[in-house]
Amino acid sequence: MKEIFEWNRIFYNDLPENFILEVIFRSTVMFIILLLTLKLAGKRGVKQLSIFETVIIIALGSAAGDPMFYEDVGILPAAVVFLVIIILYRSVTWLTGKSKKFEEFIEGKTECIIYEGKFSVTTFKKESLAQDEFFSELRIKSIEHLGQIKNAFLETTGEVSVFYYEDQQVKHGLPILPSLFHKKSKTIPTSGIYSCTFCGHTEKQKVGTAICEICSKEEWVEAIKTLRIV
Repeated sequence: MKEIFEWNRIFYNDLPENFILEVIFRSTVMFIILLLTLKLAGKRGVKQLSIFETVIIIALGSAAGDPMFYEDVGILPAAVVFLVIIILYRSVTWLTGKSKKFEEFIEGKTECIIYEGKFSVTTFKKESLAQDEFFSELRIKSIEHLGQIKNAFLETTGEVSVFYYEDQQVKHGLPILPSLFHKKSKTIPTSGIYSCTFCGHTEKQKVGTAICEICSKEEWVEAIKTLRIV
């Protein structure tokens, strides 16, 4: 039967002292795996906190939690994990300050996702954007269609910054209200101004079918030109 306050078990869990070297190695490997995993998940998956900050929180939370609940996890190895994470944090922070490329790899970079009322498909991969979530975020900002937007940027935190046209500059654009957007079709029923549902390119169309000259997609929806009401 184990006794309480067995100091060797509490601090080392009856492991040899040189096991600390393995803890350092394990911590470094898991830190890198966490960083790369969240990097691949994308900035939209980690909103508000940067990917790097999220890695720190997860790593520290795990290191702190295990020795609190499990008697077979020693306190000293957990403390070493904390020390390694702080050293790695300081190292990465130093490198981001020294190298712009490394900073962009770790934190990502701000991307223009809407330019003059349509998606900037040449500057980012629109297929990676969760359209429903993105449209919902725009609707929260009282936006009805892309023609109200001059520029929109996806920040490194995952937030969307929007700059609007003045009322007199608003033009026809892709509607993002579900009741209108879901009327999209490959067949244009009546002549008028339509928007490509993929890239937001807007132009006059005749009855029939059409291929977007920007993205080569074939689905269209009738564009609207309402003013933004704040």
